[in-house]
Amino acid sequence: MTRISGRILTWTFLLITAALLLLPIALAMLGSFKTNQELNAGSALLPKVWQLENYLYTWKEAKFSVYVWNSVIYSVGATITTVTVCSLAAYAVARRSFPGRKLLLGVYSAMMFIHMGVLTLKPAYQIMVTLGLHKSVLGLIIMMTGAGGTTFFILYAFIRSISKELDEAAMIDGASSFYIFSRIILPLCAPALGVVGLFAFRGAWNNYILPLVFTMSQPELQPITVGLANIRYGFGGAVQSHLMLTGACISMLPMLLMYILANKSFVQMNVGAIKG
Repeated sequence: MTRISGRILTWTFLLITAALLLLPIALAMLGSFKTNQELNAGSALLPKVWQLENYLYTWKEAKFSVYVWNSVIYSVGATITTVTVCSLAAYAVARRSFPGRKLLLGVYSAMMFIHMGVLTLKPAYQIMVTLGLHKSVLGLIIMMTGAGGTTFFILYAFIRSISKELDEAAMIDGASSFYIFSRIILPLCAPALGVVGLFAFRGAWNNYILPLVFTMSQPELQPITVGLANIRYGFGGAVQSHLMLTGACISMLPMLLMYILANKSFVQMNVGAIKG
């Protein structure tokens, strides 16, 4: 009886938590099929008439297709650069000894507790202006690389958990450092790379301040986060809440797809942490 009661309490808690988390998403999805007047009135939970044209109008007339395509370019580019740079840096720090290594780790760890987004925005923008990249896609991708530093420490901890005997055995056979990194370390880091890729994609997809500053003079390069704000007041000067909800629902789909694809990596990371 005690065991059954414990399971009932556990499932009840999980179901209530899931309902609280999913309720805002469900309300947003239902609101995206309403007219603006019906949504602002808040008279009923379900739409009186399902406005399927909201999605077509948002996609075409509100140029949401451009925003989504720009976000895909930024997010995929930032994910590739983040995985590449952070994996190389984590391998160097985890497997090599060099002067200032511990100081570098200490400073980098301390800086993670400081919100650097707004603090470094102006200096970063000035650097991109000096390099002539402040009006290009590449400049914004470079600024999004790193995903806040968390990705580096995930890979650093994962590489440290791999036995160094594999490296030594490969070196005895004449393998170079890059060969060891690309053919031995990276395949073993596949779960961590999946999680890092997800974090990098999510950070770039949801980023608002950097794209707003870098694309302020170039609306055709604006991503989905900036586009949502433009949609709100972009038609007739009135607040278009139903179109914003429609755009928000569209913007959730790529992230849901990424979470589905990276689910296996999360499970493998958790299993490895439990075994460790």
